[in-house]
Amino acid sequence: MNQPAKKKAIFLDRDGVLNREMGDYVCRIEDFHILDYNIPALKELQDRGYLLLVATNQGGLAKGWYTEQQLSEMHQLLRETYSAGGVEITDIFYCPHHPDYTGECDCRKPKPGLLLQGIAKYNIDPALSYFIGDRERDVIAGTAAGVKGILINSDQPISEILDLID
Repeated sequence: MNQPAKKKAIFLDRDGVLNREMGDYVCRIEDFHILDYNIPALKELQDRGYLLLVATNQGGLAKGWYTEQQLSEMHQLLRETYSAGGVEITDIFYCPHHPDYTGECDCRKPKPGLLLQGIAKYNIDPALSYFIGDRERDVIAGTAAGVKGILINSDQPISEILDLID
């Protein structure tokens, strides 16, 4: 029996990549400012055959700074805003833990757990995939998962790094 063909993906950090970096946790939807100037670049990547997956640390959940419901509302707004521009976010993986509150886990970046979840769930070939993030921990997590990490500045347009992606 033939195995289904492996897919390629762009993993994206959330804060500072898909929405504006606020310097701390985004706890309220009023403070959740989506970087819609990234829609054309993400649409191009999607048109090149990449799945778009979000991998984000959300330690504010463990700290009690916001609820799963508030996080869900932010992620729904994110999906709807990008969808209106023709960009489908395939899935959002998040780590709800914080080492000071919940101890160590396998999913908090720089550990690769979130990416490994996406790789398994969507039959992704890590060697054909990338992780775009604005922190060194994103690149470390990508490397640990076998995915090529691309470090950008917070709120940097993704269009500026499209040439780094095959």
